[in-house]
Amino acid sequence: MKYLVGFSRIFVGILFIISGLIKLNDPVGFSFKLEEYFSQGVLDLPFLMPYALAISIFVVILEVVLGIMLLVGFKVKFTVWSLLLMIVFFTFLTFYSAYFNKVTDCGCFGDAIKLTPWESFTKDIVLLILIVILFFGTKHIKSIFGKKVQSIIILVTIVACGLFANYVLNHLPAKDFRPYKIGVNIKEGMTVPDDAPKAIYDYAWRFMVNGEEKVIVTNGGYPAVDGEFVDVETTEIQKGYEPPIHDFTIEKDGEDRAETLLADDKLVMVIAYDLAKSNLNAFFDIKKVTDRAMNKGYKVIGMSASNEQFTNMIIDEYQLNFDFYFTDETALKTIVRSNPAVLVLKKGTIEQKVHYKDLESLIFN
Repeated sequence: MKYLVGFSRIFVGILFIISGLIKLNDPVGFSFKLEEYFSQGVLDLPFLMPYALAISIFVVILEVVLGIMLLVGFKVKFTVWSLLLMIVFFTFLTFYSAYFNKVTDCGCFGDAIKLTPWESFTKDIVLLILIVILFFGTKHIKSIFGKKVQSIIILVTIVACGLFANYVLNHLPAKDFRPYKIGVNIKEGMTVPDDAPKAIYDYAWRFMVNGEEKVIVTNGGYPAVDGEFVDVETTEIQKGYEPPIHDFTIEKDGEDRAETLLADDKLVMVIAYDLAKSNLNAFFDIKKVTDRAMNKGYKVIGMSASNEQFTNMIIDEYQLNFDFYFTDETALKTIVRSNPAVLVLKKGTIEQKVHYKDLESLIFN
């Protein structure tokens, strides 16, 4: 039991620290995932949605702190109880998501490691077993430092996590794991290779043959059956290749202009996934920055999921010299974790990407 507890302590502690730090790198992204869980189609807790970011920051810092507390043996009973309650809740969420197919990615490791709902549930079951071992083997969890040193370690951890969270919230994630990071070519990211694996489906055809129901399964071809067709049920048995960028459009008047715009040698994108939630004061600085870009020969466009009436109001109020195009809100949230934000591209390649608080760092050649 002593060795089993020792292994569980190290494994659980390190995993909670890694999971927490990855999400702490991008608390805004984790808050989007929490909003998805809180939505009416999932847990139906819409009153929590305005607090998603605050909950996100609290949860990820708590993950890191509990992982450190477990490893150093600080307040063992409190730590193990907290871990147990947290993993029971996470296990419920991942099972609910997997069984009812509500949330396709739990966000357990942010965008760094993507897990399917059932993979997430399996991971939580393993953690639950290990934490239960810790729960019953608490007496084997010994402190490795004195109480004073432990208290200093925990305090430093909390302060460091708070400072890091403040940094990434006021700038951008320190490490970008998304498919729109600097250096990525968006057009190439949307390309499907010729030799990419195709999706494979099973087709269950139902017929009435001589008054009896008959089901024939094929991989696509219509079966040769002397009977009356009833219906067909399609099941995907193997997923095909999905490009890293698969939901990106730049629409104007119902037409996708992405291909033309991404071919531009000098393109500036002003991104605001929802203008109603944007820091509108930032548009005073965006006005200055975009005018400077235009004087250097850049084409400037706005990209938002807000309606045309709202975008026109923003253009008039802040005297912007560019038009807004429509792009899906989820895609815009994925591109950049700032609302608004500015990207600079050269023939589809992202060369610069900044938070609205870092607009002065943009360079236009």
